[in-house]
This record gives sequence, C-alpha cells and structure tokens, in this order.
Amino acid sequence: MNAPHMAHFTVAYWCVFVAALLPLLCAVIAKRGGVGKRRSEGGYDNHDPRAWLARQSGAAARANAAQANSFEALPFFIGAVVIAHQLGAGQTALDLLALLYVMLRLFYIMMYVSDMPMARSLVWGAAFLVNIGIFFIGYR
Repeated sequence: MNAPHMAHFTVAYWCVFVAALLPLLCAVIAKRGGVGKRRSEGGYDNHDPRAWLARQSGAAARANAAQANSFEALPFFIGAVVIAHQLGAGQTALDLLALLYVMLRLFYIMMYVSDMPMARSLVWGAAFLVNIGIFFIGYR
C-alpha cells in the first residue's frame, strides 16, 4: 500500500509569501516620512491615506508607485509558481528561479525609490522574463 502524498511548503512557495509582503515594504517606505508629524504639518493622514500618498513627491511617491507595481506583478508570479508545481517542474530549478524573481523585485524597489529609471526598467524586464521562465518550466 502506498503512503499518502504529503504536500510540503517549498522554497518557491516561501518566495510567493515574501513577494506578497513586498508591497507592504513599499508602503512603509512611502509613509515613513509622514509618521510622527501632525496632519496639519503634512504628516501621515490615516483618515485619508490614498489622498495623502497622492500628494507626496520624491522617494515617497516613487515608493508608492513601486507598491502599486508590486501588487500588479504579484498575481502572475503566484500563478506561475502554482502552475509550475502542478506541472511537476523540477523543484530545484523552480526554487532558484523563484528566489531570483524575489531578488530582482527587491532590486526593482530599491532602484525605483532611488530614482534610477533605466536600471529599474531593466530589472523589471529581467524579473518579468524570469516569471515567464517559471510559468513554462514544467511544460513538457
């Protein structure tokens, strides 16, 4: 009699978890300059956070844009990892690609906040290509 298959949490699944936290990291970066200040002095406004963020400029505005992009990129990454698992992709290769994707997304955020548009776009493209690789890694 065969033992029942036990699912386990792979490195790629941990990468999905980390990728889901990246938008929150961006939000912290975007809001940190306004924390501790009174609203009347331009401090963070938790009563109307979206309008407050829309009025920001510089690194805070770029961090907010990186947050939006991180949310936008997340569904494709989640889907790619799940599909790769379902198709029986090689676990080591999948884990390495997922780690590479998360690292590229971290670099993307750093470059976005630091106002490095050309490098940011190149890293975004690299992460997108890695995600396509994840999507097709289990294809036979």
